[in-house]
Amino acid sequence: MVTLHYPAAGGGRPAPYATGEEARLLAEQLGPGVSGDVLARTRTHSKADARPAPGRRPLVLLSPGFSVSRWTLTHLAEDLASRGYVVASVDHAYESYGISLPGGRTLTCVACTALDEGGVHGSVVTSTRAADMRYVLDRLTGPRPVWKHAGVIDARRIGMAGHSIGGASAASAMVADPRIDAGINMDGSFWEELPAEGLRGRPFMMLGTHDAMHLPGGTDTTWDRTWNALDGWKRWVTVAGSEHFTFSDGPVISRHFGLPQPELPTDRAVAVTRTYVAAFFDQHLRGLPRPLLDGPSPANPEVHFQHR
Repeated sequence: MVTLHYPAAGGGRPAPYATGEEARLLAEQLGPGVSGDVLARTRTHSKADARPAPGRRPLVLLSPGFSVSRWTLTHLAEDLASRGYVVASVDHAYESYGISLPGGRTLTCVACTALDEGGVHGSVVTSTRAADMRYVLDRLTGPRPVWKHAGVIDARRIGMAGHSIGGASAASAMVADPRIDAGINMDGSFWEELPAEGLRGRPFMMLGTHDAMHLPGGTDTTWDRTWNALDGWKRWVTVAGSEHFTFSDGPVISRHFGLPQPELPTDRAVAVTRTYVAAFFDQHLRGLPRPLLDGPSPANPEVHFQHR
């Protein structure tokens, strides 16, 4: 299942955040204080079946964290669309608590049991997601696209970002598919080693927590190894006061339902994620210089640059 966000010329009806069943299944995992009905009714800033605005636009693929669905990256997808991107948020079958399909079927997280109890390595997830993204690109930019408005996509400018294992999958997808020009890993451990040639000079950003996990020399040793293997433009950016779900819709959901909050306020979490992801894709897919990526900024004191 894929959701497309894009600049619209008008029309359409208010777009739902999630189906009732998808929201119910996630709410069960978040705890007794979370209502699936309320979560499903979360207001978005999108319209379903809206007409695209004219023009050719870069495409950004988004991959969610393990066990959660594509709609947990809605605030980022909507923001990128507002800046002129087409955004394809992709759900990976059997990897989330609930994915609703047309016709009423709901897929649940078979992969959760496979990894937790079956001993399946995380690289199976990242390599499978890379294959998923190749398929999505074929169906969106190939000779017979499945989306009637696919002509607005500029297939020469494609990026990918993901949260958690979705972020690790961005690197795996770039290795597997040269069509992906730039990638971002938002707080995910890397499950596959980069090849000797790295990403063949393509840019990559690691955006994560400013703590013992994702600082240089941290407990997630995959970040140090991957950093050394990256052979093109690269940034290692950490955000003080953040936690793992900071880079998704998690802060907004947690604040609404009174769940525990990290030190970084929700509004700052949203703003920082949007600002740095957009700056990266603006620079590398649109050729727009973004000095924000050169180093610390007084406007964003929570943001730290490693290995400059």
